[in-house]
Amino acid sequence: MIKLRYLCLAISACAIVSLSSCNNTTPTASNAPAPVATSSTTQVTETGSHSNHGSKAKININTAILSELDKFEAKLGVPALSNKIQASRPYATPEDLVSKKVINQEQFDQIKDMVTVQEVVLTGEAKDVDYMTKLGLMKGHLLVAKELLDQNQPKQAEPHIGHPVEEIYVDVEEELNERKVKEFKTTLVSLQDLVKSNPKNPKLKTDFTTSVQAVDGAIATLPEAQRSKPGFVLQVINGLLDSANSEYGAAIANGKIAAAIEYQDSRGFVVYANDLYKSIASQVAQTSPEANKAIEASFADLVKVWPAAIPPASPVKTPEDVTKLIKTIEQNSQIVIDKTSTQAQQ
Repeated sequence: MIKLRYLCLAISACAIVSLSSCNNTTPTASNAPAPVATSSTTQVTETGSHSNHGSKAKININTAILSELDKFEAKLGVPALSNKIQASRPYATPEDLVSKKVINQEQFDQIKDMVTVQEVVLTGEAKDVDYMTKLGLMKGHLLVAKELLDQNQPKQAEPHIGHPVEEIYVDVEEELNERKVKEFKTTLVSLQDLVKSNPKNPKLKTDFTTSVQAVDGAIATLPEAQRSKPGFVLQVINGLLDSANSEYGAAIANGKIAAAIEYQDSRGFVVYANDLYKSIASQVAQTSPEANKAIEASFADLVKVWPAAIPPASPVKTPEDVTKLIKTIEQNSQIVIDKTSTQAQQ
């Protein structure tokens, strides 16, 4: 599909790292007036505690990946809007969405507060959150691809193997080099080619395992203490769930699952987010038992939305229901993050 698919996660991570209380604005460059030039960037440095999961940064329509652009598609109910936005790049101002006839003025008025053309460069812990979130999205794609391959559905699995190499790897490649991660794009390409050409080849299982191990190895370049810290992991989880939410919203149309790929994307992201939470649940239960209870209950309901990798005949829950569950997880995550931040400062 599109190789820029995950760059806009930097903006979502930027919202996460704000030190202000939850509200509808984030004191980052993404809230600043949009520049005329599309190459403008703003550096955001965050090294302290992170919060503000509830607020959402604006989406850069020049660089956003499809899962971010799907937020517009879900909100406006316009089929294939994500691809239309992408096809009409670049934009000098958000209003170009109207002047280029991507959407009309009435539709733009509904999303204008979500749109920007300004880029953000993350540093500090925010950069690490963004890095692990992108790799987590890779994991989510591969998890659902494996399910589909196990069900002898290689054609459905192929896009989910293609996304990590075609969309995410190019976005995270610079960071992989900075962190001295051994190149594994070739491994992902080989796996993708094998699924396309010879999905019954016994080598496929080995190549798949190698690909997953490569992603795990890239994640492992982050310090173990950081990867096991609830405040850090919860930020990654919320980034994954934010993408899952927009993908699920784009998958549903007229009360039906109209886009199997988006349904499957969201399933993979939620499954991996749930796995991550299980790794820190005992720690959260000790410091914030009520928040842990709410998060676990919401995850228990959330995973039921995707009963299998193959979409059910009818959606288990509406996009609005899914949003509520994810919002509950975000809000209770914020309680945990705020508490751990306060404790760290004492």
